[in-house]
Amino acid sequence: MLDWLKELANTLGLSGRGVIWIVLFSVVTFVVSIVATVVVLVKLPDTYFKAEHGREFWAERHPVLRWGGLVLKNLLGAMLVLFGILMSLPGVPGQGVLTILMGVMLLDFPGKRRLELKLVSRPKVLRAINRIRGRFDRPPLVLDES
Repeated sequence: MLDWLKELANTLGLSGRGVIWIVLFSVVTFVVSIVATVVVLVKLPDTYFKAEHGREFWAERHPVLRWGGLVLKNLLGAMLVLFGILMSLPGVPGQGVLTILMGVMLLDFPGKRRLELKLVSRPKVLRAINRIRGRFDRPPLVLDES
């Protein structure tokens, strides 16, 4: 092990096994974030970012199920935004901006559409999304004009 890594592990009170678990956790979360991001981006309707795309979540469900689903959906969205912010930091593996975008898509708050469009209309982000969609024979996303 490198000296600086040994010193860091000792400072944090980690054994060699603890460091292995942290590395393993990091690799697993990296892979899961990429797989989840790809699945969501491929399944996303190409008109999701158009104004006429419906936004109601479980509108036809019983109100108790609808509210429970909304709470769970928003909790998952908040977690994804936090994980995306962490993955955006230097040295942390993962698809930061795309994970933030997925989290924002799950959250319900005023100004959400504007923020979604701002994130997805960044040229690098849109190119990356459409490249992923193209690999799975999905049409590119269609955005509203800003």
